Amino acid sequence: MAKSRRELWHPPEYDINDIRAIQALAQGKASEQDQQRALDWIIKAASTYDEPFRPGSSDVVNYMLGRRSVGLAIVKLIKLKPDVIG
Repeated sequence: MAKSRRELWHPPEYDINDIRAIQALAQGKASEQDQQRALDWIIKAASTYDEPFRPGSSDVVNYMLGRRSVGLAIVKLIKLKPDVIG
């Protein structure tokens, strides 16, 4: 059976390990592995590295840009040097 097509506005895919990692993170009990998995899932779920442009679909583009901005903000803080901020 063919996998059903997911639309951009559908909730991000996840598996049982993603659920466990996100819940452990929320509870302050995440291992290093859980933390990394949760962060990776959040960045992926935000469509951070996906191309938002969809010809003729400005509503979808706007949605994707909003979603993507969350992931970009997270990645920025990951890469930012705290000493620069002072």
